[in-house]
Amino acid sequence: MNTTAKFWNGIAARYAKKPIGDEAAYEKKLEITRQYFEPHMQLLELGCGTGSTALLHAPYVKHIRAVDISSEMLAIAKQKAQQQGIENVSFEQASIDQFETQQQFDMVLTLSVLHLMDDKDAVIKKIAQRLKSGGLFVSSTVCLGTSMRWLKLIWPLGRALGLFPPTLKHFTPEQLTQSVIDAGFTIEHLWRPNDGRTAFIVARKE
Repeated sequence: MNTTAKFWNGIAARYAKKPIGDEAAYEKKLEITRQYFEPHMQLLELGCGTGSTALLHAPYVKHIRAVDISSEMLAIAKQKAQQQGIENVSFEQASIDQFETQQQFDMVLTLSVLHLMDDKDAVIKKIAQRLKSGGLFVSSTVCLGTSMRWLKLIWPLGRALGLFPPTLKHFTPEQLTQSVIDAGFTIEHLWRPNDGRTAFIVARKE
């Protein structure tokens, strides 16, 4: 088991019980995303965690493939899906950078994920390849390069103690937006919630 999977497996139970930090912002992100939904759509969510967002979106689309590196997170997600009687979400274990499929999707979501990737640009370009022409990329990302530069100083200690993820990248919303554009997307919606650190992006593959 690699260090990333081990970290998320170790905090899965606590993560599942943790309340949403900004409920109003989360609800707005759900609402904006659903404006693009159509009943026939096939979605891919990379880094689905315990499946909460995928299960909330499930009634509005045909099917969602939800992928995460953590087997413990996925076990919780599958249990929630069963309890809620949701059958059009399939959960599978894989790291985002190693996930391979020939399927083309109408939408790909990465929520609170890109700042945890070694190479966000490579991930975004890979997402573009998995989208149909005109497909949508939806991302909500903490941009630590804006106001949390101090985190760089304490991250090595936090990582050693198992308190922080193995990878934590710092970039600004402007840098993230440019990465999305460079991968062949047109930004259709960009929203920065009140925390000032998060960038919520809806982008369409050209």
